Amino acid sequence: MSMQEESLRPEDFAEAAVAAIEDAQGQGMREAALVLAQAGLTGVCVPEAHGGLGLGIAFAVPLAHAAGKLRLQFPLIEQVLLAKALAGTAYGEQLASGNKLATMALQGELSHGLVGAARHAQHGDWVLVFDGDGAVLMDMAGVAMAPDTSLDPDYPQHWLSVADAPVLARLDAATCKVLWHEARILLSAMVNGAADGALEATVGYMSTRVQFGRPLSANQAVRHALARMKLLQEASAAAIQRVLLTNEYGQARDAQSTLAGSIAHAVWVLEKAIHLHGGMGFTWDVPLHYALREVRKLDAALGAGTLVRDLGREWIKAA
Repeated sequence: MSMQEESLRPEDFAEAAVAAIEDAQGQGMREAALVLAQAGLTGVCVPEAHGGLGLGIAFAVPLAHAAGKLRLQFPLIEQVLLAKALAGTAYGEQLASGNKLATMALQGELSHGLVGAARHAQHGDWVLVFDGDGAVLMDMAGVAMAPDTSLDPDYPQHWLSVADAPVLARLDAATCKVLWHEARILLSAMVNGAADGALEATVGYMSTRVQFGRPLSANQAVRHALARMKLLQEASAAAIQRVLLTNEYGQARDAQSTLAGSIAHAVWVLEKAIHLHGGMGFTWDVPLHYALREVRKLDAALGAGTLVRDLGREWIKAA
């Protein structure tokens, strides 16, 4: 652990992350990238020798949480992960500085020629495509794109034809293993942030909406629902903090169960938040549906329940 990490805690970094993300909101993708980079967010995990802050992945968790809570439409998680994985190269430097944008195709492999679930691919310069146990960074200039609007017509993910795209760099199996582990942690934090934002909005609405002379939050059924929402959101937050720690053997914990639980909990919290907002929850004025779409898109990208089924099979085999 560096002296910088000893004097700075991840929770101390959260306030700065929120301020930078709020500044980036509403700006163009390129302008937002520079704002986030200047605040040190995109290079948070890049070693100091390569121009980053040199902090561990725990310091990126508040960034992902804030991005989910504030519904940031920017590939911040991908930018952080790839800047770290490509540190020491010109590509990593460009990502950390915000001069270039990259995304990751969460579905498919290079050998398939067609990959999908790439967030904000239409704005990216590069895309990471997995290739067996490794991965390749490809130039988007040679990629044919088709938007997938089935879950989100406003911010669609994209299918990418990568058969003719030039390969810029390669990541080996060891680097990809670490990248996937950290991606699961940050994606868990993002969806937990979405749940946190929905809970906060619902508590505010229930406390100020008055019917029959008293606020809705005075109703016992509403309090039970809010308590359940808080329980699930806190359970995911605790799981994320736990997976950041090594196990009793000094090994990294598997983050797959954390991500599976965070997605399931976030979906429940978000849907209940929309429900508790009543008819208003189904209008464009209450943006909870954007957060729910992001979580649903992630779930679909990872196989729509595949994480839970895989965990179940592993548990049965181990029994």
